[in-house]
Amino acid sequence: MTVARDLELYLVRHAPAAERGPDWPDDDVRPLTPDGAAKFRKAVAGLAALGVQIDLVLTSPLVRCRQTADILADGLPGRPRVQARVALVGHEPDIGHLASKLLGMRRAIEFRKGAVCRIDVDGLPPGGPGRLSWFATPRMLRRMAP
Repeated sequence: MTVARDLELYLVRHAPAAERGPDWPDDDVRPLTPDGAAKFRKAVAGLAALGVQIDLVLTSPLVRCRQTADILADGLPGRPRVQARVALVGHEPDIGHLASKLLGMRRAIEFRKGAVCRIDVDGLPPGGPGRLSWFATPRMLRRMAP
């Protein structure tokens, strides 16, 4: 008997990347090594042989993670979409508390129904406070609509 699951979550670490150092002073753009990419393609073929199916791949925007996510998506049936932007939809006061935690604030941010904000973080879990890029009330968003 097969048990239905609400969510199957696959956690994937990026494939072997170029070493940190003078060749890659900006860690955000360190790519996968050719050998690392080739080995991960084989690993993904193994996942496909196991019958693994994924609907959506979420990734860090760092180059090595994005490359790993692309290899994963390309090698699985259905070719899942790779996404580096995520929307979380929730309730107050939880969403306001989460926003304040991500921003390193002590007080919760009040979200009116339908409000949206963008917070940029350095990864998951964040290594420090995120940056509030923008916050829009539902009224502002409606006024921007064509």
